[in-house]
Amino acid sequence: MICKLVYKEILHRKFNFVIGLLAMTMGVALFVSFFTMSTASNRETIRLTRDMGFNLRIIPKETDMNRFWMEGYSNITMPEEYAKQFMNFKDFSFAHVTAILHQRITWNNMEIIMTGIGKELEPSGVKKSPMIFSIDPGTIYVGFDIAKTFSIMQGDEIKIKGRNFKVMRTLSESGSIDDIRLYGTLTDIQDISGNHGKINEIKALNCLCLSDEEKNPLDVLREQLNRVLPDASVLMNITIAEARERQRRMVERYFAFILPTVLITLLICLGSLAMMNVRDRKKEIGILRALGYGSTKISGLFIWKSVFIGVFGAVLGFILGTVVSLIWGPGIFKVTAASIQPIFILLLWSLIFAPIFSSLASFIPMTVAVTQDPAQILLED
Repeated sequence: MICKLVYKEILHRKFNFVIGLLAMTMGVALFVSFFTMSTASNRETIRLTRDMGFNLRIIPKETDMNRFWMEGYSNITMPEEYAKQFMNFKDFSFAHVTAILHQRITWNNMEIIMTGIGKELEPSGVKKSPMIFSIDPGTIYVGFDIAKTFSIMQGDEIKIKGRNFKVMRTLSESGSIDDIRLYGTLTDIQDISGNHGKINEIKALNCLCLSDEEKNPLDVLREQLNRVLPDASVLMNITIAEARERQRRMVERYFAFILPTVLITLLICLGSLAMMNVRDRKKEIGILRALGYGSTKISGLFIWKSVFIGVFGAVLGFILGTVVSLIWGPGIFKVTAASIQPIFILLLWSLIFAPIFSSLASFIPMTVAVTQDPAQILLED
């Protein structure tokens, strides 16, 4: 019976229903598209700041820092086992833990740096794309100036300290010391340099997020690292770390601002439409009350109409918001464009909360409708 009344109500008041449905659809669409875009924004930020390079460097404590900054690496070595000890420390969040050995040598009368790169370790156990080269044993990556000076091409073989290596790739010009660097696997560089089981640096991508902005993340890291690797020192690229943290906070604050704004605007819109419907239907409500229709049936009419608006608005809004995200998202977030996909759990949440929200928006008008005196309403004219 109530469904029949709601159906007749919708047919009789098409414009009011369409406007309410449109408001709910736009609200849900905005929420879905914003949430989908926010997810893409977080991925984009992580990827872009990740591509800026490692922001955490662990070096031997005895390192002469003046020499370190002059040469770009420590001349002191430490056990390779330190990388695993560091990775197993769970008090703070980090990723892409990589053991590295740098060694300066003279090769063909040219001063170069050999860099051995260990396999990236992930504390979370989640497989991630490597931040730097994935080098196979017996192969080498050649810096721009070295390749240019000796006319080295991809696929060539070169000899380093009596060992032959295949050139896997010649690197493009970087405008840095990397142009005179040879990259190989950590094991290969350890072997040819005589530093078996030794490294002089651990690099990682730090993900520490502190809620107290007065705390210094570097001080916290040093205090924590001292408990697991007392013979090592930690350096952080503050610029990269702060950029990651500022972006994370900005997205969180933006979402915290936009979501209540959308909800309040939608609540006012739906509530106003419901109130207008009550005002326009005063005589009809008075007649229904006079004919014996109780408060339950009249309030049910408004509630079920709101539920219909919520359900249809949730479905249409999810479709619209998803389509907008899929069309416009890849153009905004170019790096992570392929990862922008429909988030179907949002449809479930929309179907749950949109009808509830729509019903709450109609609560005050419904209360006004069922508490009106039918005699007074019918005597107004």
